[in-house]
Amino acid sequence: MKINTITIIPLLLLTACGGNNTKSYINEPGQDKTAKDKILNTGADLLQDKSPLAAFNVYLDGFHFYNGNMQAQMEAHHYVSQLNEDIYQAIIFDGNAKDSKIMGVEYIITPRLFKTLSQEEKKLWHSHHYEVKSGSLIAPGLPAVAEKELMEKLVSTYGKTIHTWHTDQQRELPLGAPMLMMGFTKDGQLKDSLLKDRDERLKISSEKRKQQRNDIPMPKVDPMANSWEKGQVRQFTVSDNVDSAKHKHQGPLPIDQ
Repeated sequence: MKINTITIIPLLLLTACGGNNTKSYINEPGQDKTAKDKILNTGADLLQDKSPLAAFNVYLDGFHFYNGNMQAQMEAHHYVSQLNEDIYQAIIFDGNAKDSKIMGVEYIITPRLFKTLSQEEKKLWHSHHYEVKSGSLIAPGLPAVAEKELMEKLVSTYGKTIHTWHTDQQRELPLGAPMLMMGFTKDGQLKDSLLKDRDERLKISSEKRKQQRNDIPMPKVDPMANSWEKGQVRQFTVSDNVDSAKHKHQGPLPIDQ
Protein backbone atom coordinates (compact mmCIF):
# COMPACT_ATOMS: atom_id res chain seq x y z
CA MET A 1 0.00 0.00 0.00
CA LYS A 2 1.65 3.21 -1.13
CA ILE A 3 1.49 6.35 1.00
CA ASN A 4 0.47 9.14 -1.31
CA THR A 5 2.84 12.03 -0.66
CA ILE A 6 0.45 14.43 -2.37
CA THR A 7 -2.12 13.50 0.26
CA ILE A 8 0.23 13.46 3.23
CA ILE A 9 1.78 16.90 2.76
CA PRO A 10 -1.51 18.88 2.92
CA LEU A 11 -2.44 16.88 6.01
CA LEU A 12 0.83 17.88 7.63
CA LEU A 13 0.21 21.52 6.79
CA LEU A 14 -3.34 21.43 8.10
CA THR A 15 -2.48 19.91 11.46
CA ALA A 16 -0.95 22.25 14.00
CA CYS A 17 0.12 19.88 16.79
CA GLY A 18 3.32 17.88 16.97
CA GLY A 19 5.85 20.60 16.27
CA ASN A 20 8.21 22.83 18.24
CA ASN A 21 7.27 21.34 21.59
CA THR A 22 10.37 19.24 22.29
CA LYS A 23 13.62 21.03 23.05
CA SER A 24 17.10 19.73 22.37
CA TYR A 25 18.79 17.75 25.13
CA ILE A 26 21.67 20.25 25.35
CA ASN A 27 22.70 23.85 24.81
CA GLU A 28 25.65 23.70 22.44
CA PRO A 29 28.77 25.80 23.17
CA GLY A 30 29.74 28.67 20.91
CA GLN A 31 29.09 32.34 20.39
CA ASP A 32 25.82 33.72 19.01
CA LYS A 33 25.49 34.24 15.27
CA THR A 34 26.72 37.58 14.06
CA ALA A 35 24.44 39.97 12.20
CA LYS A 36 26.40 39.18 9.04
CA ASP A 37 25.85 35.45 9.50
CA LYS A 38 22.12 35.98 9.97
CA ILE A 39 21.91 38.01 6.75
CA LEU A 40 23.89 35.36 4.84
CA ASN A 41 21.68 32.59 6.21
CA THR A 42 18.51 34.46 5.27
CA GLY A 43 19.80 35.10 1.76
CA ALA A 44 20.80 31.47 1.31
CA ASP A 45 17.40 30.34 2.54
CA LEU A 46 15.68 32.47 -0.09
CA LEU A 47 18.02 31.88 -3.02
CA GLN A 48 19.42 28.36 -2.79
CA ASP A 49 17.70 25.18 -3.85
CA LYS A 50 17.07 22.64 -1.09
CA SER A 51 15.32 19.85 -2.99
CA PRO A 52 16.81 16.99 -0.92
CA LEU A 53 15.59 18.58 2.31
CA ALA A 54 12.17 19.32 0.87
CA ALA A 55 11.68 15.59 0.34
CA PHE A 56 11.73 14.96 4.11
CA ASN A 57 8.00 15.40 4.57
CA VAL A 58 6.96 12.92 7.30
CA TYR A 59 7.73 13.32 11.01
CA LEU A 60 7.98 10.25 13.28
CA ASP A 61 8.62 10.20 17.01
CA GLY A 62 9.96 7.06 18.67
CA PHE A 63 12.64 5.66 20.96
CA HIS A 64 16.06 4.04 20.56
CA PHE A 65 18.65 2.40 22.78
CA TYR A 66 22.37 1.86 22.32
CA ASN A 67 23.05 -1.63 20.99
CA GLY A 68 24.57 -3.49 23.93
CA ASN A 69 23.17 -1.13 26.58
CA MET A 70 19.41 -1.40 27.02
CA GLN A 71 19.45 1.11 29.87
CA ALA A 72 20.73 3.94 27.65
CA GLN A 73 17.46 5.00 26.03
CA MET A 74 16.32 8.20 24.39
CA GLU A 75 13.51 9.80 22.39
CA ALA A 76 14.34 10.32 18.72
CA HIS A 77 12.64 12.64 16.24
CA HIS A 78 12.75 11.29 12.68
CA TYR A 79 12.19 13.38 9.56
CA VAL A 80 11.60 10.90 6.78
CA SER A 81 11.94 10.87 3.00
CA GLN A 82 10.49 7.99 0.97
CA LEU A 83 12.82 7.21 -1.94
CA ASN A 84 10.61 4.48 -3.42
CA GLU A 85 8.31 1.65 -2.33
CA ASP A 86 11.17 -0.19 -0.62
CA ILE A 87 13.52 2.44 0.82
CA TYR A 88 13.13 5.33 3.23
CA GLN A 89 15.80 7.55 4.75
CA ALA A 90 15.51 9.63 7.90
CA ILE A 91 17.41 12.44 9.61
CA ILE A 92 17.18 12.01 13.39
CA PHE A 93 17.08 15.01 15.74
CA ASP A 94 17.00 15.24 19.53
CA GLY A 95 13.99 17.55 19.39
CA ASN A 96 11.66 19.26 16.96
CA ALA A 97 12.59 22.90 17.64
CA LYS A 98 14.86 25.19 15.62
CA ASP A 99 17.87 24.49 17.84
CA SER A 100 17.51 20.69 17.68
CA LYS A 101 20.71 18.76 17.05
CA ILE A 102 21.16 16.08 14.39
CA MET A 103 21.65 12.88 16.39
CA GLY A 104 22.08 10.60 13.41
CA VAL A 105 20.37 8.85 10.53
CA GLU A 106 18.18 5.83 9.92
CA TYR A 107 17.73 3.80 6.74
CA ILE A 108 14.50 1.84 6.45
CA ILE A 109 13.83 -1.00 4.02
CA THR A 110 11.04 -3.45 3.31
CA PRO A 111 11.24 -7.23 3.92
CA ARG A 112 11.81 -7.73 0.19
CA LEU A 113 15.15 -5.91 0.37
CA PHE A 114 16.02 -7.17 3.83
CA LYS A 115 16.00 -10.73 2.47
CA THR A 116 18.83 -9.78 0.09
CA LEU A 117 21.23 -8.78 2.89
CA SER A 118 24.02 -10.99 4.13
CA GLN A 119 23.55 -12.76 7.45
CA GLU A 120 26.17 -10.55 9.11
CA GLU A 121 24.64 -7.36 7.70
CA LYS A 122 21.21 -8.30 9.04
CA LYS A 123 22.63 -8.19 12.58
CA LEU A 124 22.96 -4.40 12.24
CA TRP A 125 19.24 -3.91 11.64
CA HIS A 126 16.17 -3.88 13.89
CA SER A 127 12.51 -4.56 13.18
CA HIS A 128 9.68 -2.06 13.65
CA HIS A 129 6.90 -4.53 14.48
CA TYR A 130 6.77 -3.78 18.21
CA GLU A 131 7.25 -0.03 17.85
CA VAL A 132 4.20 0.13 15.61
CA LYS A 133 1.98 -2.38 17.41
CA SER A 134 2.75 -0.95 20.88
CA GLY A 135 1.86 2.61 19.88
CA SER A 136 5.29 3.91 20.91
CA LEU A 137 6.09 4.99 17.33
CA ILE A 138 3.85 7.89 16.31
CA ALA A 139 3.49 10.48 13.57
CA PRO A 140 2.66 13.65 15.54
CA GLY A 141 0.09 15.88 13.92
CA LEU A 142 -1.24 13.39 11.38
CA PRO A 143 -4.94 12.51 11.52
CA ALA A 144 -5.58 9.04 12.88
CA VAL A 145 -6.56 7.59 9.49
CA ALA A 146 -3.39 8.82 7.76
CA GLU A 147 -1.16 7.76 10.64
CA LYS A 148 -2.60 4.25 10.68
CA GLU A 149 -2.08 3.90 6.93
CA LEU A 150 1.54 4.92 7.40
CA MET A 151 2.00 2.45 10.26
CA GLU A 152 0.57 -0.37 8.16
CA LYS A 153 3.52 0.15 5.82
CA LEU A 154 6.16 0.54 8.53
CA VAL A 155 5.17 -2.42 10.71
CA SER A 156 7.01 -4.95 8.54
CA THR A 157 10.07 -2.80 7.76
CA TYR A 158 13.60 -2.91 9.15
CA GLY A 159 15.81 -0.02 10.21
CA LYS A 160 19.55 0.56 10.43
CA THR A 161 20.14 3.44 12.84
CA ILE A 162 23.40 5.23 13.59
CA HIS A 163 23.74 8.04 16.12
CA THR A 164 26.66 10.43 15.69
CA TRP A 165 25.94 13.09 18.35
CA HIS A 166 25.07 11.66 21.75
CA THR A 167 23.24 14.65 23.17
CA ASP A 168 21.16 12.32 25.33
CA GLN A 169 24.43 11.70 27.22
CA GLN A 170 24.87 15.47 27.61
CA ARG A 171 27.66 15.56 25.03
CA GLU A 172 27.87 19.20 24.02
CA LEU A 173 29.84 18.29 20.88
CA PRO A 174 29.65 15.25 18.56
CA LEU A 175 32.40 13.37 20.38
CA GLY A 176 33.46 9.74 20.19
CA ALA A 177 32.52 6.99 17.78
CA PRO A 178 29.18 6.70 15.98
CA MET A 179 26.95 4.18 17.75
CA LEU A 180 24.59 1.55 16.38
CA MET A 181 21.11 1.87 17.83
CA MET A 182 18.30 -0.63 18.23
CA GLY A 183 14.52 -0.56 18.69
CA PHE A 184 12.40 -2.20 21.38
CA THR A 185 10.76 -5.57 20.77
CA LYS A 186 8.75 -6.38 23.93
CA ASP A 187 6.75 -4.81 26.73
CA GLY A 188 8.80 -3.78 29.75
CA GLN A 189 11.91 -2.73 27.80
CA LEU A 190 11.12 0.94 27.18
CA LYS A 191 11.26 3.02 30.34
CA ASP A 192 7.77 4.07 31.43
CA SER A 193 9.04 7.54 32.36
CA LEU A 194 10.24 8.21 28.80
CA LEU A 195 6.95 7.16 27.26
CA LYS A 196 4.87 9.06 29.82
CA ASP A 197 6.89 12.25 29.37
CA ARG A 198 6.57 12.07 25.58
CA ASP A 199 2.83 11.43 25.71
CA GLU A 200 2.17 14.28 28.13
CA ARG A 201 4.32 16.71 26.16
CA LEU A 202 2.69 15.89 22.83
CA LYS A 203 -0.75 15.43 24.39
CA ILE A 204 -1.25 11.97 22.93
CA SER A 205 -1.97 8.47 24.24
CA SER A 206 0.32 5.63 23.16
CA GLU A 207 -2.13 3.18 24.69
CA LYS A 208 -4.95 4.54 22.55
CA ARG A 209 -2.80 4.25 19.44
CA LYS A 210 -1.99 0.66 20.42
CA GLN A 211 -5.68 -0.13 20.52
CA GLN A 212 -6.29 1.61 17.19
CA ARG A 213 -3.57 -0.53 15.57
CA ASN A 214 -4.82 -3.81 17.00
CA ASP A 215 -6.05 -4.97 13.60
CA ILE A 216 -2.71 -4.30 11.86
CA PRO A 217 -1.34 -7.81 11.20
CA MET A 218 1.76 -8.75 13.17
CA PRO A 219 4.50 -9.54 10.62
CA LYS A 220 6.86 -12.49 10.80
CA VAL A 221 10.21 -11.02 11.81
CA ASP A 222 13.40 -12.30 10.22
CA PRO A 223 15.33 -14.17 12.98
CA MET A 224 18.58 -12.43 12.00
CA ALA A 225 17.19 -8.98 12.85
CA ASN A 226 17.36 -7.72 16.46
CA SER A 227 20.42 -9.94 16.93
CA TRP A 228 21.08 -8.39 20.35
CA GLU A 229 18.20 -10.53 21.64
CA LYS A 230 20.38 -13.58 21.01
CA GLY A 231 23.49 -11.98 22.52
CA GLN A 232 24.99 -11.16 19.12
CA VAL A 233 25.73 -7.50 19.72
CA ARG A 234 27.49 -5.40 17.08
CA GLN A 235 28.89 -1.91 17.70
CA PHE A 236 31.11 0.60 15.91
CA THR A 237 34.56 1.56 17.14
CA VAL A 238 37.23 4.03 16.02
CA SER A 239 40.15 2.03 14.64
CA ASP A 240 43.79 2.87 14.02
CA ASN A 241 43.82 0.29 11.25
CA VAL A 242 44.30 2.54 8.21
CA ASP A 243 43.37 -0.26 5.83
CA SER A 244 39.90 -0.74 7.31
CA ALA A 245 38.25 1.85 5.04
CA LYS A 246 40.14 0.70 1.95
CA HIS A 247 39.02 -2.88 2.41
CA LYS A 248 35.40 -1.78 2.62
CA HIS A 249 35.59 0.42 -0.49
CA GLN A 250 33.41 -1.10 -3.19
CA GLY A 251 34.50 1.08 -6.10
CA PRO A 252 37.71 1.07 -8.20
CA LEU A 253 40.83 2.27 -6.44
CA PRO A 254 42.69 5.32 -7.79
CA ILE A 255 45.21 4.53 -10.54
CA ASP A 256 48.20 5.57 -8.40
CA GLN A 257 47.48 2.91 -5.75
